Amino acid sequence: MNVNTTTTHKQLSLNTNTAAGCYAPGGRYPLPSSVLMTVVTARAAGCPYVVLASPRPAPITLAAAHVAGADIVLCVGGAQAIGCMAYGIEACEELGAAEVPACDVIVGPGNKWVTAAKSLVNGYCGIDMLAGPSEVLVIADHTADVEIVAADLIAQAEHDVVARAILVSTDVDVIAKVNAEVERQVDCLPEPNRSTAKEALTQSFSIVCKDMDECIAMSDKLAPEHLEIQTENSQEVADRCANYGGLFIGTHAAEVLGDYGAGPNHTLPTGGTGRYTGGLSVFNFLRIRTWMRIDNKKESQDMVEDSVRMARLEGLEGHARAAEARSLTLTPAYKKANNGSN
Repeated sequence: MNVNTTTTHKQLSLNTNTAAGCYAPGGRYPLPSSVLMTVVTARAAGCPYVVLASPRPAPITLAAAHVAGADIVLCVGGAQAIGCMAYGIEACEELGAAEVPACDVIVGPGNKWVTAAKSLVNGYCGIDMLAGPSEVLVIADHTADVEIVAADLIAQAEHDVVARAILVSTDVDVIAKVNAEVERQVDCLPEPNRSTAKEALTQSFSIVCKDMDECIAMSDKLAPEHLEIQTENSQEVADRCANYGGLFIGTHAAEVLGDYGAGPNHTLPTGGTGRYTGGLSVFNFLRIRTWMRIDNKKESQDMVEDSVRMARLEGLEGHARAAEARSLTLTPAYKKANNGSN
């Protein structure tokens, strides 16, 4: 964006990060979708070099890295992977290891060790967010399909034993029917999905609200990673919700479709951080740069005089004198001091 006057030229410009680091978890399940969500986004932003780190990458993970356009894959996970991407690695000819550049920004979900490491390197390089356990909150009323609600809650619960599935409803009967359906469906899962989901469901919960206003207020307070609206007039309810990572409106807008390519990125804020931040996007790989140029010294004098006054109000005499040095009418204080000493 350019803003030009007869006195000053000013501009805001967007520049991409030179090197981006992307983390894809590889614990209970291979997650090629996380490779696509992070690496493709970095490439779309225009990053010249993209590093992917994933522990014990499965063939499908490596295939996703190739399709997405990663320049190098680090077969390491946890805090070690974050350290490698943050500080870089020198090439080692003896081991046939390529150089890994220090990344300007590191993105992607991970376990508590990954999150802790990202918190430590934050500041040395940029990060997208400090992601916690995955979570879904479903707002459902009497019109909701309990089988679908249950399936969506289980889909989130199978992620991890610390994942949370939350149901918020105005209808006690709906909650009871969903609970029964969850018990029926979860027993049909294969292992290790079944045991993982069952453990996660022990710390999941439902909330009965007196009306839809209270449902929305509760959702906004929790600011879930994934928010599903399965109600009558779902769009109207969704429009009133303010805090979430990703929003899925209506019965057909399954959160799992967002996980795999419906459009929204699945790298989303968790643990209530949706109150002040959003999901991964190209903006995480872009920097706003500003510059200005003054061509007409005479017409810039109002700015010079304002700067002198403001600097002295703040007690920054050096600032004031630097502005005075560009004045056509004011004698810089440092010249007065020199003349006085002579």
